[in-house]
Formats: sequence, structure tokens, C-alpha cells
Amino acid sequence: MSTTSLPHPATQAQKSNDPLRLIDVDFVRFYVGNAKQAAYFYAQSFGFEIEQISDLTTGSRDQATYLLTQGNIRFLLTTGLHKDHPAQQEVGLYGDGIKDIAFTVEDSTAAYEQALKNGAQSAYEPVTLSDSRGTVVMSGIKTFGRTIHSFVSRSGDYVLERVKRGDQFMPKYASTGDLAINAYNRSNPVGLFYVDHCVGNVELGKMNYWVQWYEDVLGFKLFKHFDDKDISTEYSALMSKVMDSGRELIKIPINEPAHGKKKSQIQEYLEWHNNTPGIQHLALLTKDELHTVARLRQRGVDFLRIPDTYYETVWDRVGEIKEDVDVVKDLRLLVDRDDKGYLLQIFTKPLQDRPTLFFEIICRRGSESFGKGNFKALFESLELEQERRGNL
Repeated sequence: MSTTSLPHPATQAQKSNDPLRLIDVDFVRFYVGNAKQAAYFYAQSFGFEIEQISDLTTGSRDQATYLLTQGNIRFLLTTGLHKDHPAQQEVGLYGDGIKDIAFTVEDSTAAYEQALKNGAQSAYEPVTLSDSRGTVVMSGIKTFGRTIHSFVSRSGDYVLERVKRGDQFMPKYASTGDLAINAYNRSNPVGLFYVDHCVGNVELGKMNYWVQWYEDVLGFKLFKHFDDKDISTEYSALMSKVMDSGRELIKIPINEPAHGKKKSQIQEYLEWHNNTPGIQHLALLTKDELHTVARLRQRGVDFLRIPDTYYETVWDRVGEIKEDVDVVKDLRLLVDRDDKGYLLQIFTKPLQDRPTLFFEIICRRGSESFGKGNFKALFESLELEQERRGNL
């Protein structure tokens, strides 16, 4: 398990009268067609440790799930073991993708009931998983499209502090043992350590609806707003509003397409996602962008190509940074500055054959923004990829 220094979300011992007080991102669950193969892809390509497994050998009769960890990031990769399992049905409709952004709370049932009172729809009622080691209670609500938010409360040996140290994740999970890929990744760390934000794509006209939903149901606040003047090129545009949990826990930008001469990346996403909203990308935080991206490139990760012309003007806009600017160019990183500092970022190409999910690798040097100054260069790169796919 990584020993990277982590941000410090409040611990469960710090009680609150608000049942919807979110303590941490408990996990991000992917529905995938083959969890074993997907686990090795994310381990080999992105440096995750395949830490635990829940499958037939541990008593899970309906699904197989692999727990992947890196820093404070926990991915669950789930495959159904029969044709009627929701994961198998959804993979057929959407391909591999993110199903659940789950939050640790003090009391899952209380959080679920409060969310329903606030206007949420149930995804699933509270479920108690218990054994001699402790108890995990989980419940879930629906958000945009196929996505849900689970509320997870933990007690006994399953408290999150112990999970972060590598203890058992929840009942019916077991250690994967000393896998060679885990030993390699511990010796050659990539340096990812936190989920910075997740971006949801919704259909035209629905952005403000979901902004209001996050405000009313979960108490999020509007953090930033970008319109089609901010995020546009000659051919395509989108609009985005960033929702904030208020505790530096996670931010959720919500995107909708805007009218342009050709098809926006949001519309492309929707059309290849069965015309259903969902999560377009996760932004994973690193403390050293140059190290992390160099390691990822060595591992074969494909990133969007940023043209040389970008680097002819970027330093006039951004000013001095602590990183070597020649290495920044060699790695094809994007750089932007706001009134609190600067950031470095880069975006992978789609992680599977459908253009419906990718990662952003981001390093913040004080900046709280999302790279507004890079939008044009980024979108032009995305449009080149759309054109290669025949989807522009």
C-alpha cells in the first residue's frame, strides 16, 4: 500500500449533526466486461496496486470485484457473474464505465433518508454487510444518467482509517497476495494519490437541472461557471458548471453541449453512450506532474497530442513556474494560472474503444481552477481525435 502523504478529510470520529456530511470519497466503482483483465490494465498502465478481490473464492456468488488502490484512490472494478447482473446489462449498453462515486458518511441509512427527503431517487435501499470483524452499511441514490452515489458507513475493523492502511475493505474481500505487478508498482511508483474531480456529461438543457439537484440534495455549491465563450473553438463548444462539496473533498463539473458548426465532444460522448448521461472523465491528482506523466508514458499510456504552437505563447500567459519548461514541452503538458497559482494537466485518449471515458492527470501549484486558458488548445486536440474517429 502506498505511503504517499495524503490530504486529511475529517475522520469519522468528528461527529456532525448533518447526516449528509461527506467524509471522504470511499471508492469509485467501474462496471466492466472482465474485471480481472481490467484490473491488470489499470495496474500496468497507471500503477495501481491490485490489493483485494471479492469473487467466488471469497463467497461472492453474483459478481467479481477487484479493489485497486494508489494513494487515497480506491477503484472497484466489478463484473457480473451471470447475464442478469446489472453490470453485464450496463456494459452491453454503454461499454466499460464509471457507475458509482461513493462517499464515506457517519450513518449510511440516515444519509440515504435525508437525501430522499431532499428530493433524491433511490438507487438501492440500505444494505448491511457484517461479519466478526465489523460492519459496512451501504445505500445509494440516483444522479445523472446511469450514475449513482453510494453512502458508506463503516465500523469495527472496516473503518476507513484501517482500510487506508491496507486492512480488509469489507466482508467477502480477501488479499490478492504478493502479485508481481504489485511489487513492481511499489518499486516504480507513478505518484497518483487523490481524485481531484469527476466530470459528468448531460444532455442539452439539463446542466442547470443537475446543478440545482446537487445544491438541493447534497448541499453542494456552485464553484465555477464556464459558458460557450470560454469553452469553444471554430467548430464546437460546451458549457460547464462546477459543483463543490464545500470541504475540498471532490468537485463535480457538469457539462452540456452547446451549438457549434460541428459536433461537440459532449454530443459525441452521448451518442456513443446510448444517449445517456454519465461520467466522462476522472481527474487524478499528483504532486509531481513531470514524474507521473513520464512514468505513464513509459508504461504506454496514450495522451492527447498538444501542438508545438501551444508552447510559443503559453509562457507569456502563465509566467514563471518551478518545473523545467523544456520537459513540460517534451511531455506535452498543458499549463494554466489563476489568481492563486498555476496548474499542470494532461488528458489521456479514451481508455477503451468507445470514446466515453478518459483520465486527466493534474498537479495543482495553488491553482483552484480547471485550466480555462487551455480550453481552446485542448478542444482543438480533441477535435482532431474526433475527426480521426469520423465523429466531428
